[in-house]
Amino acid sequence: MTDSQKSDETAGLSTEASRPATPSPAALAARHPSPAAVGARTGAAAQPVVAAPAAHSTPLEEAARFARVEEDGHVFLIVDGEETAVGQFPDASKDEALAYFVRKYDDVASQLLLLEQRVQVKAPAADIHKTLKHLAQQVAERKMVGDIKALDARIAELEATLKEAEAAERAEAEAVKARELAAREAIVAEAEEIAAKDPASIQWKTSSNRMNELFDAWKTAQKNGPRLGRSTEDSLWKRFRSARTVFDRHRRAYFSQLDSENSSAKAAKEALIARAEELATSTDWGNTAAEYRQLMDEWKASKRASRKDDDALWARFRAAQDAFFTARQAANEVIDEEFAANLVVKEELLKEAQALLPVRDLTAARKALQSIRERWEDAGKVPRADMGRMEAGIRKVEEAVKAAEDEHWQRSNPETKARTNSALSQLEATIAALEQDLADAEKAGNAKKIADAREALEARQQWLAMLQKSAQDFA
Repeated sequence: MTDSQKSDETAGLSTEASRPATPSPAALAARHPSPAAVGARTGAAAQPVVAAPAAHSTPLEEAARFARVEEDGHVFLIVDGEETAVGQFPDASKDEALAYFVRKYDDVASQLLLLEQRVQVKAPAADIHKTLKHLAQQVAERKMVGDIKALDARIAELEATLKEAEAAERAEAEAVKARELAAREAIVAEAEEIAAKDPASIQWKTSSNRMNELFDAWKTAQKNGPRLGRSTEDSLWKRFRSARTVFDRHRRAYFSQLDSENSSAKAAKEALIARAEELATSTDWGNTAAEYRQLMDEWKASKRASRKDDDALWARFRAAQDAFFTARQAANEVIDEEFAANLVVKEELLKEAQALLPVRDLTAARKALQSIRERWEDAGKVPRADMGRMEAGIRKVEEAVKAAEDEHWQRSNPETKARTNSALSQLEATIAALEQDLADAEKAGNAKKIADAREALEARQQWLAMLQKSAQDFA
């Protein structure tokens, strides 16, 4: 194989023995597509938000400044005065050979332009960086013709831009991760707070619903949120799982105890109901009513069962009471109907007793009241609704007569009368002495003694008048 054939193989061309005659420019364009077509084939233009760059080509006159082409189709790239062999395009004109390697340059330039556009629309920097690295390797191989230094500069600038973009993306990723970590921490902290509450005071329905909501939030974050790292996620999950386990254990224990207490309360109230139902048919109205009051006190003091059970138990207890008190009411109504005639008699007796007031003749009043009381007892019972009113009326008359008796006794009491007479005698002697003192003071002309004696005398004379009136009452 000749050096020319080796060069053709490096350039990706067929050897002279295997390829047809020199292709036309149209055939070359078909075999070596435009940069836009190349970009579409490599997938760079597949980004939906970035349009593929328009196809363009470097003019051969401009490209000639960066290359030298020999007659046999060898092409050399010139960069800063140094030549680098690019490849060979044999059996073609110099322009065709140059155009072939210029198209390679244009292909890279178009792909680089596409990457620049993707950077502007904030495409993922990591993906862009991978493609840029590949393009940089192509440019470094110097297998194309064009302003290589311009490509190097653009690649360097794009690399710097990508570094900034990657740094920003990392910062944003860290911020998202931090927010997600805070959200997960909040879920765990709230679950732990719920689990730490006193089981006796916790609202189980509300807290259970909230714990389920927290679990759903955890699953959603685990499925859709950013990864936090296995160790971090495992640590948070262990805390969250532990809180849920403690909460569930407390809930089971609470409701187990509640069921036990409910059973105990039901048993106690079942016993009260049994006693109430035994009494429901009793006709010992007074004693049974007292027993029902005792049962009611015990019912109020007993613990409550569940709301559903307690309501059903109370309905049974109340039904037993109602049966007894309804029967008693019916019996009382029969009795009240029988006692209605007695009420008429006692109404007349009460009017007769009330006519004794006020008491003017104590002896006559006592005798009349005794007769009224005897007839009152003989009249018998009155309806229950009128008992209080009738008894209060006759009692008022009796109290008035008793008060009159007490007053009469006070006036006729010999001891009281003797004490009054003794006081009168003493007071009369004192007044006589004061009258003598007043006369002596007037005779002496002592104004102060006159005033004192007169004041003392007037006071004793008032006392004397009061005692004399009391003595008249005892007469």
